[in-house]
Amino acid sequence: MNRILVVDDEEIVIASCMRALEGGERRIDAARTGAEALAHIDREPCDVVVLDIMMPGMDGLEVLQRVKESHPDVEVVMVTGLSQVDTAVRSMKLGAFDYLPKPFDPDELRLVVERALERRNLLRETGIAAEPSHEYRFDSIVGSSPRMQEVYRLVAKCAPTNSTVLITGESGTGKELVARAIHYNSLRKDKPIVTVDCTSLAENLLESELFGHVKGAFTGAVVHKRGLLEVADGGSVFLDEIGNIDLTIQAKLLRVIQEREFKAVGDTRTRSTNIRLIAATNKDLREMVGRGAFRDDLFYRVNIFPIRVPPLRERQPDIPALAFHFLAECSAETGRKVTQISDGAMAMLVNHDWPGNVRELENTIHRAVILASGSVIRKAHLAELSEGAAAGLVPRTGEELKERKREARAHSVEGLEKAFLLEALKRNGWNVTRSAEETGMLRANFQALMKKHGIRLRDAADSQA
Repeated sequence: MNRILVVDDEEIVIASCMRALEGGERRIDAARTGAEALAHIDREPCDVVVLDIMMPGMDGLEVLQRVKESHPDVEVVMVTGLSQVDTAVRSMKLGAFDYLPKPFDPDELRLVVERALERRNLLRETGIAAEPSHEYRFDSIVGSSPRMQEVYRLVAKCAPTNSTVLITGESGTGKELVARAIHYNSLRKDKPIVTVDCTSLAENLLESELFGHVKGAFTGAVVHKRGLLEVADGGSVFLDEIGNIDLTIQAKLLRVIQEREFKAVGDTRTRSTNIRLIAATNKDLREMVGRGAFRDDLFYRVNIFPIRVPPLRERQPDIPALAFHFLAECSAETGRKVTQISDGAMAMLVNHDWPGNVRELENTIHRAVILASGSVIRKAHLAELSEGAAAGLVPRTGEELKERKREARAHSVEGLEKAFLLEALKRNGWNVTRSAEETGMLRANFQALMKKHGIRLRDAADSQA
């Protein structure tokens, strides 16, 4: 049975979280203060803690730090206000699994907690200790859309094994992050993961980098050099853009996978290695096999466990979270206090096509942070994004058309949501506090929804008069 602890000083938040998380083989407990939470965890160890940052007395960051010191295997999900992005990033550096900005809906909470439980159960089953460094942990990948949930599920399935993995996806989608998540959640996590960029090296240099060479093997080989396959012994080798490897090296790589052995350039001795191979490509390897540019036997060897990383246009719901994630990072890096993104700017970000994917989004946010004169990124700071993208994209595939239809349904739901808010306000004489209490919402969340739908009390009351 999984145990979840919800920590918040507001009873209505605790009740909402417990309702959202109930079901299945779970026990859900609650604590109202940081001290109460720490005592509960010491008394009854739990798997996941949902922890509010802003609490009287001991705040969430102090609770997080003390939990990670005494119970490093417990996964902690932080709950933060939209204006606390910098604080949320600090919590991630302290070891938090993820954070949720308010207001969030029950589905968002369930998705994040499911991911945390999945990781917690994976570590328990495999006996892997919690990874102390956040940089390349499983949760370093931002996003909770259905497409990314499938990626997380596959990573959790394959990480504890020694299976060869092929990660496919367009440039800039984060394939290396997925590769590192696999390695750092595997039994090989205490050994190195060595990355080989197959696009940046000529054929002879790539061969020497992979297999090493002996002194005198070629002009300039004045000393013996260990290859990366030898350096990574016991760990993982990540071949980035494997589709660029020459056929000759492909044959040698095949032997490494099949026999776990290789020869250094110019050497007559056979060396053994114990590595896990993780490969990535933005090319269609099947098509390359068809035209003889990629060995079919190597393809079937590396394609044992395929994982496709979706382009950003297929995971549109993740764009706001990614944007705030990069906003916090870039603000800290540049020393600028830019913490917000206007609604108009966010609309441009969400509707842009992002041919450069996550990498392009990161660069866009970085540029906007530099351009911003205040604390808010506005549309004017995103001038490089086309106005056509802000107006909406023409679907290019059947899947994109389906996504547009889902978005249309979402807009109809937003209409009902706005009508619900107006009716509640009207019944309660346009008093926000009473309206929030009647609907079972926090006043701050009720106000956030009002802002989302552009509801101003004076205008709304006049229109209903």
